[in-house]
Amino acid sequence: MESRKLISLQELSGHSKPEDLWISIQGKVYDVTHWAKSHPGGASPLHSLAGQDVTDAFVAYHPATAWRHLDPFFTGYYLRDYSVCDASKDYRKLVYEFTKMGLFDRKGHVTFVTLLFMAVLFVSSVVGVLRSDTWWVHLLCGGAMGFLWIQSGWIGHDSGHYRIISNPRINRFAQVLTGNCLTGISIAWWKWNHNAHHIACNSLEFDPDLQHMPFFAVSSKFFGSLTSYFYERKMNFDPVTRFLVSHQHWTFYPVMCFARINLWAQSFILLLSKRRVPYRGQEILGILMFWIWYPMLVSCLPNWWERVMFVVASFVITGIQHVQFCLNHFSSSVYVGPPSGNDWFEKQTQGTLDIKCSPWMDWFHGGLQFQVAHHLFPRLPRCQLRKVSPLVQELCKKHNLPYNSESFWKANAMTVSTLRTAALQARDLTSPVPRNLVWEAVNTYG
Repeated sequence: MESRKLISLQELSGHSKPEDLWISIQGKVYDVTHWAKSHPGGASPLHSLAGQDVTDAFVAYHPATAWRHLDPFFTGYYLRDYSVCDASKDYRKLVYEFTKMGLFDRKGHVTFVTLLFMAVLFVSSVVGVLRSDTWWVHLLCGGAMGFLWIQSGWIGHDSGHYRIISNPRINRFAQVLTGNCLTGISIAWWKWNHNAHHIACNSLEFDPDLQHMPFFAVSSKFFGSLTSYFYERKMNFDPVTRFLVSHQHWTFYPVMCFARINLWAQSFILLLSKRRVPYRGQEILGILMFWIWYPMLVSCLPNWWERVMFVVASFVITGIQHVQFCLNHFSSSVYVGPPSGNDWFEKQTQGTLDIKCSPWMDWFHGGLQFQVAHHLFPRLPRCQLRKVSPLVQELCKKHNLPYNSESFWKANAMTVSTLRTAALQARDLTSPVPRNLVWEAVNTYG
């Protein structure tokens, strides 16, 4: 019998560059150097976990049908020191059980109900603008538009993880319609950004969802001007950034009210860049449709102050969702450096926070209230998350891993507290002048 060709973890780690990218899955070593650019989830996840065993991440993000596509990339090498910890063994068993139960395929009626709700909100907003002359009706219409964008965000989030509609063409149409056309946000940008976030959850250098300089820094580690390996640039902690960060616990909610502007900008930056973007033409066409209908609708309002009121109302309401995105991670454990395939399961639980809520409020949170379960089982439809959450809690308890869960209001308080801590640390770096009594009064209770 021919002996296997073996390679050590240390030797595997030597193949961790974009031009030489190897990974291991269940002890078999694969060369995905040339595949990275064609990877449906983008190249970023592969670059983040290059030169490592990525079995847990692969199991989390790929259905059973994906295994048959691995053979062409097999190098012929096997990992000599391949081992699986008890936590990963139990995690993989749970993935298998959920697959056998058909939970990954049971999407329920969430998508249909959400799309119907979105249609009602859109029609109500448009009719209210065109048929009413009352300013407070126009204000409500702006708020309805904000709620429409929130629900569209949940649909975009779901469709970035699994097929919300069985037919692939209709599924793609639904993605572009609800994302690009109705909100002006590129679904390609969303998937690129969000996949990187999931793989490198709460890594200050690799998770784009924590890289909000110059406005926010969740940790004083940012003060060392870390490098963003997602945006491929240095996050300079200059005097302007220090000033903004030192007041971030005050500016957090106002900035969140207008955070949508950043998402629009990021969409344009990606679509106009030289980076490979699947279906770039569809993406740009969808964005252009948004920038035709939305300004036209706003222009139908009778005067400039009502137009501003409508836009601000839609921004403020959808700002709730931007706050929700922050609550799940800002106050959780962070780290510096790339994600590790060996403790991928542990990092997902340490970097996430669940939001306690009653079942009747699930529509409001869009599945983010079960953030731990969602990060461990990202392909699981949101209608299944409440069902599996107790099993995830048992798994975390068995292996002495954190399962953090707080109320919506407590999560807000924890987020602001995290920002305040970093803000005061930033002020200590930039406050050579004596602190007067007014400064002390404000910042003691800041």
